[in-house]
Amino acid sequence: MPTFSLTHATLASALLLAAAAVQAQDACPHRGDLDTQFCDANRDLVADTPTDPKRLKDPGTLVFAFTPVEDPAIYEKLFRPFMGHLSQCVGKKVVFFPVQSNAAQIEAMRSGRLHIAAFSPGPVNFAVNLSGAVPFAIRGNEQGPVGMHLKMIVRKDSAYQKLEDLKGKRVAHTSPSSNSGNLAPRALFPKIGLTPDTDYKVVYSGKHDQSILGVKTGDYDAAPVASDVLQHMTERGVVKPDDFRVLYTSEMFPTDAYAYAYNLVPELQSKIKQCFFDYKVPPEMAKGLGGDRFLPITYQKDWELVRTVAASAGELFTREAFDKAAAGKK
Repeated sequence: MPTFSLTHATLASALLLAAAAVQAQDACPHRGDLDTQFCDANRDLVADTPTDPKRLKDPGTLVFAFTPVEDPAIYEKLFRPFMGHLSQCVGKKVVFFPVQSNAAQIEAMRSGRLHIAAFSPGPVNFAVNLSGAVPFAIRGNEQGPVGMHLKMIVRKDSAYQKLEDLKGKRVAHTSPSSNSGNLAPRALFPKIGLTPDTDYKVVYSGKHDQSILGVKTGDYDAAPVASDVLQHMTERGVVKPDDFRVLYTSEMFPTDAYAYAYNLVPELQSKIKQCFFDYKVPPEMAKGLGGDRFLPITYQKDWELVRTVAASAGELFTREAFDKAAAGKK
């Protein structure tokens, strides 16, 4: 009898805790497409800062990561002056975290190991919905935000002159969540007579630089890539301007978005934004990244085109879709 009573009490306690958890989740008036641990009461499409002080974070060391479009060591060096500025500005140690994939970057913020990050245009949607990332800045200049284009490249000495010539060929897409490297081609190309996976074989390369180098070496017949990555690799002499022929150029998309984790204490969130917007980007960093300053953005307004392209490509930015993307499945 005592054993039964103890078990019964334990079960009752568990049920009460479960009911409390459900009630806490149900207390969120609106969640939209966000994961269940987040709330979007103000309907701005990003996770609200927690109202429970116990859920807020004020880390002693801030961890920053740049989108894994090329060798992380290149960007760790490029961001070194900014890391020093940010550290002095917020009064905390700031370290650069090299990530090898979009999935790893998103999981790092979701798990609380990453506090500030620049996410590529497509993965921004997953970062917002699954990691609680709050985009707040983009690179720009006095004319406004800088952007990038999707370019379909082939070798200059190839026989391909137009998109239709790629039917039956091997084309490198970067990763399932990439905007210019996968989602935009799937949304835009069918309208002009070339449907990925139907008219040509999609092979995932992993990153834009690997797609570009793969086309150069002949591993792939063609690749849709981000214009800014192609430009950076050309300026550094990794590839030459006359290595490729461009068969297609899209309209301009936003470039990477800088975001902080939703559960940082409000004072730290405000300080981080101030430190970004006050920073005077040095010439070397401006040349390497494009843009000489950070400009404010909102995910709701400035990422509307990217979300529209993703939706027209049939993409969902859910946990299930993320797991498939991380596994390299379409």
